[in-house]
Amino acid sequence: MDTIASFFSFITTPVSWVIVQFHTVYGAIFGPDTGWAWGLSIVSLVILIRICLIPLFVKQIKATRAMQTLQPEMKKIQERYKNDKQRQSEEMMKLYKESGTNPLSSCLPILAQSPFFFALYHVLNGIASGKTIGVINTSLLESARKAHIFGAPLAAKFKDSADTIAALHASVTDVRVVTAIMIILMSASQFYTQRQLMTKNVDTTVKTPFMQQQKMLMYVFPIMFAVFGINFPVGVLVYWLTTNVWTMGQQMYVIRNNPNPGSKAQASYLERLTKHVTHHGKVRRRSERTIVKAIVAKGRDRNEAERKFINALSKAGLAAQADGSVVKSEAQAVAETEDGTAATTAPARRQQPKRQSKAQRHQSGTKTSDDATATTSLEKSDEPQDAKPAAAKQPQKSGSGTRSKAQSGQSKGGPQRPKSPSKK
Repeated sequence: MDTIASFFSFITTPVSWVIVQFHTVYGAIFGPDTGWAWGLSIVSLVILIRICLIPLFVKQIKATRAMQTLQPEMKKIQERYKNDKQRQSEEMMKLYKESGTNPLSSCLPILAQSPFFFALYHVLNGIASGKTIGVINTSLLESARKAHIFGAPLAAKFKDSADTIAALHASVTDVRVVTAIMIILMSASQFYTQRQLMTKNVDTTVKTPFMQQQKMLMYVFPIMFAVFGINFPVGVLVYWLTTNVWTMGQQMYVIRNNPNPGSKAQASYLERLTKHVTHHGKVRRRSERTIVKAIVAKGRDRNEAERKFINALSKAGLAAQADGSVVKSEAQAVAETEDGTAATTAPARRQQPKRQSKAQRHQSGTKTSDDATATTSLEKSDEPQDAKPAAAKQPQKSGSGTRSKAQSGQSKGGPQRPKSPSKK
């Protein structure tokens, strides 16, 4: 670890200068030799570094979103080369290259803050050895060696001998208890951060090398922190625990407010957004409008959670627009009252016909038949008397029977009383 830290000695002076400036502020409040002054100086250093890394974090989110847009193509490659893993990996790498995405983009914040981490380790190791380093002079060195965090010296390690710890005016038990608790918290926070990323903010319908990488890191990083943590000074443990807590909170915020499409976090987010939009009738925040705009642009390519969101808006009489806004749908009938309030009129329900008995159906059929026969007779009676049908002038055949008589009767005598059909 000392050899690795020596490679980053070029950044030791800036890191030590920042710590000294924060120590000046906190020393005036808590006392220059207290653990609060030095501990909060390290915490402030972490916050400052993470604030500077926010643009890189935003770039990481954009790269992750770009990876999400490639999910359909990745799925096709997996189905096409499901029996050839090597060809599948080659096609995946080719897709990454053509789209300009990098599956290792999630590691950028860790890689960017690594120099600061090793520089801080180099500074604290110099304090433990009693050597001035960077802008930390002799007086600041003595002040740092006196500082204790919960009874553990700032520069003490878990594996230090009793004589080394006694030289820092502390006991072995205090140092090992404090360092063990901090190592456990550091590993647990790292594991939880990776776990919530894998379980809440990843589209589980598509298996990609990116997901396999994240799953591996979920178990590898906590083990690495637990193994190497016993060689870290207490001040470095404070630094790494603080940056893990920052990362965890930052990721929780992103998962809640800007989740990946197709993830469980998106389904939960769209449920909350549905309640919010249906209650207020509009989209308030710009981030919400951006998400609605992306859902509308997908069209038929929407996932299940996005389709439920659009359907829920339709049931509430709302429609999402291409610009991300939400308006009342045209299908909703709205009646404006005199005082200007809108009263929604529900569409009339279709009435089902009342079921009739067999006798009622027979009676209705008989009445309809009588009306139809009477209408026919009246229409024929309105014709001129001399305009007789040609069929009536011709001699009728003996087999025509009743039909011939009915025709001749209708043509001669005008309107005839229809004969009631025989009842069965």
